[in-house]
Amino acid sequence: MKSVKISLAWQILIALVLGIIVGAVLHNQVESREWLVSNILSPAGDIFIRMIKMIVVPIVISTLIVGIAGVGDAKKLGRIGLKTIIYFEVITTIAIVVGLTLANFFQPGYGIDMSTLATVDISQYEKTTEHVHGGSHNLVVTILSLIPSNIFSSMVKGDMLPLIFFSVLFGLGLSSLPKETKEPFLKMFKAVSESMFRVTHMVMLYAPIGVFSLISVTVANFGFTSLLPLAKLVLLVYFALAFFVFVILGVVARLCNLRIWMLIRILKDELILAYSTASSETVLPRIIEKMEAYGAPKSIVSFVVPTGYSFNLDGSTLYQSIAAIFIAQLYGIELSLGHEIILVLTLMVTSKGIAGVPGVSFVVLLATLGSVGIPLEGLAFIAGVDRILDMARTALNVVGNALAALIIAKWEHQFDRKKALAYEQELLSDKAQSAN
Repeated sequence: MKSVKISLAWQILIALVLGIIVGAVLHNQVESREWLVSNILSPAGDIFIRMIKMIVVPIVISTLIVGIAGVGDAKKLGRIGLKTIIYFEVITTIAIVVGLTLANFFQPGYGIDMSTLATVDISQYEKTTEHVHGGSHNLVVTILSLIPSNIFSSMVKGDMLPLIFFSVLFGLGLSSLPKETKEPFLKMFKAVSESMFRVTHMVMLYAPIGVFSLISVTVANFGFTSLLPLAKLVLLVYFALAFFVFVILGVVARLCNLRIWMLIRILKDELILAYSTASSETVLPRIIEKMEAYGAPKSIVSFVVPTGYSFNLDGSTLYQSIAAIFIAQLYGIELSLGHEIILVLTLMVTSKGIAGVPGVSFVVLLATLGSVGIPLEGLAFIAGVDRILDMARTALNVVGNALAALIIAKWEHQFDRKKALAYEQELLSDKAQSAN
C-alpha cells in the first residue's frame, strides 16, 4: 500500500485550522485557558520563534559575505545597492499611496460607535518607540542605525541593518585579499551558510506545532467578537493587500517578463508559514534558497532579501497608511491633501530600519500619527485585531522581497532563465505526481 506524504504546506494549514478550533473552544474556558496558554501553548509557540531567530543571524552574515566576496567589485556592488534602494523606495511609496487612496474611498472608520470597540493596552509599543528612537524617528537616526558601534551587540539584538552593513564591508575586504588568503575563509563561510540551510530544514519539521500553538494563543485570548465591529477595516486591509499583490506587483513582474502567480506557487509553503506565524523572519532562509534556485545569483539574493526586510515592507506600509486614515475617520478628523502628503513623507522615513522590533507596525504608527494630529490613543482600538492584519501584511512582505531579488537580478542581466524554467518544470511535475 502506498504511503501518503503530507507536504509542509498542508501540515501547516491543518495545524492552523486545528489551532483556530482549539483557541475558539478555550476562549470561553477561562480557568483552563490561562493554564494551557501560559504553560503549554505559549511556550510551544515561543520555541519555534526562538529557533527561527537562532538561525537568521548566521544565515544572513554567511550568505552575504559569500555573495559579496563573489561580486568582488565595489563599483558593481554600489550599482546593485543603488538600484535596490531606488526600487524599494518606489514600491513602498506606491504601497502608501494605494493604502491612503483605498481608505479615503471606502472610509472604513466612519459610522463606527467607538463605545462598541474593545481597547487593548498599547503602552508596550510606546516604550518600544522610546527605546528604539528616543521618542523620535528621522532620517539621521535611520542612517546612524546602519552603522554598528559593536557588531557582537548587533548580533545579540538581531539588528538586521547593522549586520548587513558589516557583512557587506567584510565581504568587500575579503574579496580584495590574495586568493590563497581569502579561499579558506570563503570555504568556511560557505560551509556555515550551507549548514544553516540544513538546520533550517530541521527547524521546519517543528513548524506545524509552532503554528498550532501561536494561532491557538491568539484566538484563545481575543476570540472572534473583537473582529465584528472592525470587520470593515479587516476586509479593506485584506482587499488592499490582495490588490497590491495581483495588480501592482503583478504589473511590475510582467514588465520584467516574470509571473506573479508562478512566484506565489513557488513560495506557497513560505507564504502559509509567514501568514500563520505573522513573522517574515520564519521564512527568510527559505526565500534566499528558493530565489537562488529559481535563477537569481547568490550575490544579489543574499543582499536584496535581507535588506528588503528593513526597506521593502510593502504589506506593513500599506496597512499603516490605511490604519492612520481609519483612526482619523474614527475620531471624525478630516485630513487635508497637505496632511496626507505629510503622512506619506513621514511613513516613507518611519517605516525604514526597524523590522526586527516587536509590533513594528504599531511602533511606526506611534511615530507617524502625531505628525498630522491624529490621536495615538486610537491605536488601542485596533490592537485587538492587529494579529489578524499582521498575518496578511507579513505574507505580502514575503512576496515583495522575493520579487525584488528577481527584478534586481533581471536589471543586472544576471537572471538565469534556463534555471528558472527548469525549476518551474520541476514544480509542475511534482504537482502532477502528488495529484496522481
